[in-house]
Amino acid sequence: MLTETLHYGQDHVLQSVTITTLPQTRDTGYWVILIHGGAWRDPNQTATRYLSGAASILTTSPIYTSTTLPRIAAFASIDYRLSPHPNHPQDRSTTNPREFREAKHPDHIHDVQRALAFLQQKYGFGERYILVGHSCGATLAFQSVMGLFRSTDSGGLSSPSPTAILGMAGIYDIRLLRDTYQGISIYQQFLEEAFGSDESVWDAVSPALVEGPSGVEGGWNAGRLAVLAHSSEDRLVDLKQRDVMRQALASWEKGHPRKDSTRVEILSIKGDHNDSWEKGDELARAIAFTLGKLDDE
Repeated sequence: MLTETLHYGQDHVLQSVTITTLPQTRDTGYWVILIHGGAWRDPNQTATRYLSGAASILTTSPIYTSTTLPRIAAFASIDYRLSPHPNHPQDRSTTNPREFREAKHPDHIHDVQRALAFLQQKYGFGERYILVGHSCGATLAFQSVMGLFRSTDSGGLSSPSPTAILGMAGIYDIRLLRDTYQGISIYQQFLEEAFGSDESVWDAVSPALVEGPSGVEGGWNAGRLAVLAHSSEDRLVDLKQRDVMRQALASWEKGHPRKDSTRVEILSIKGDHNDSWEKGDELARAIAFTLGKLDDE
């Protein structure tokens, strides 16, 4: 295995992607591309931390080495510019501009699109990849196939859509998340930091709300599988988010049938909000589940 960190942009140190290639399956397996969470702002949630636990389990555990691992060509984990965090303040006068965290939508999704375009240009795997996002990383994963963002700046390069998306504890309706936790001010705070105070913008970029050509399915013509993984023990993002996304995907398929429709699978995972990726086992299981469902087709 070869692991390296490459930069897909020069504006910020966080415009990087960490890649682990598995040469024995490079030409036939799927790329597993991860997008970390952290409410668009947590500097402690990074590409390498999100990747390390699950990748280690998938590449060493006997449960997966003979079944799942042969289906994987590489892992890639994307870092992207972050919004400011009150618990991690920075002094603009003494901080290198390339390290200053002040991202505002659409900076986050533009970085993800640029990273995907960079990976496609370098490795050329086409649609042979699955996007795996946790929390706001799941938001970004589904935003990446929304028609609204397909034509935005991605470094001047086009990027084929993924064959599957795995959303872990995802945020799919931003206003609903705030309303569900109305009494907890931190939700309003981090959503405004990322998207501003205009809630019509929140709705316009929420994957579960946008319909028609701008919506998820409107820009995801190649998608074969969506897996929505969530834990009933999650104290930060509740099951309403999973359910509203499932309804949105089902509604689109019903009104816009196509020959190769996108299947929606629900996966129950265990533990609190960050347990799946911090411990790695549930994230590894979800990735194996997703690849297994693709093999079943």
